[in-house]
Amino acid sequence: MRILVTGGAGFIGSNFIRFILSLRQGYHVVNYDKLTYAGNLTNLDSVANDPAYKFVKGDVCDPSGVTEAMQGCEAVVHFAAETHVDRSIYEPSSAIETNITGTFVLLQVARKLKIQRFLHISTDEVYGDLLSGTRAEESFILNPSSPYSASKASADLLVRAYVRTYGFPAMIIRASNNYGPYQFPEKLLPLVITNALENKPLPIYGDGRQERNWLHVEDCCRAILAVLERGRTGEVYNIGGADVLKNIDLVQQTLRVMDKPESLIQYVADRPGHDRRYALDSRKITAELGWRPLISLDEGLARTIAWYRCNADWIARVRDGAYRTYYEKYYENRDSSLQGITSVPDPRST
Repeated sequence: MRILVTGGAGFIGSNFIRFILSLRQGYHVVNYDKLTYAGNLTNLDSVANDPAYKFVKGDVCDPSGVTEAMQGCEAVVHFAAETHVDRSIYEPSSAIETNITGTFVLLQVARKLKIQRFLHISTDEVYGDLLSGTRAEESFILNPSSPYSASKASADLLVRAYVRTYGFPAMIIRASNNYGPYQFPEKLLPLVITNALENKPLPIYGDGRQERNWLHVEDCCRAILAVLERGRTGEVYNIGGADVLKNIDLVQQTLRVMDKPESLIQYVADRPGHDRRYALDSRKITAELGWRPLISLDEGLARTIAWYRCNADWIARVRDGAYRTYYEKYYENRDSSLQGITSVPDPRST
């Protein structure tokens, strides 16, 4: 099967490409990536010379580039997105353009070229803030809270509209918080690990009691392949980890594994509109496709910390330049960066 993978130089995309090429089951991959700040071709050094792999630099919003890259492919796995919530709050235009317009362009081209399978990778954030103790099922109403999650929900609805209107062979995966090797250090866990390795402060939003559902990226890749090969057209599949933890509990557990002091924790101004709880009900994909997470949080966390310990050069490269400017602006000078951004208080907190 020849697969176009959009955003394949990013965190989950690069892990997925390495995963399917390691299976040696006749997969050929075209990696189509714009190489923005979070796209890193060194993530794919191990497969760069594989004859089953090809990289094409391009923008998902460019119809001609997408058409050329998609020629000869049977399937599309669409990862490409602006994924960081904070960036979407400060500068929402990129998230809207890439996540909505980019998905539209891909759908149009894939329909024209008669692609046989189209898998759109979405997020648990489209369900919005959940009540304590609940897990979102695929039938839950979409209730996004940020420009990022709103753009992903919009893309989901576009995909479903193409299925209903055109009979287009698409499916959607909504994944919980992924973690693992090669994750750009603006996200919580790699930020904590890479800062703790250098005994730097760990900026924790608000009171740190936001709840998240954690899934090792290897388990995520297995789920994506299962849906790509055996999922039903038009269906949505949640893929979530077994563990739902408060952010502060995860940070404290990480520090214990790393033998670092909790005094590194530094509470900073919260994200505007920050959802308190995300959690997914994954019974559908388990019942239909037999998938379940295999890597426990204890094992996955230990493996992830070990990977970052052994890849100081990779960390140094991705934290240089634009990332350094972003970190200084939105973490070290957070109060000034949030000026002018207002947020409606959560009614449950009043």
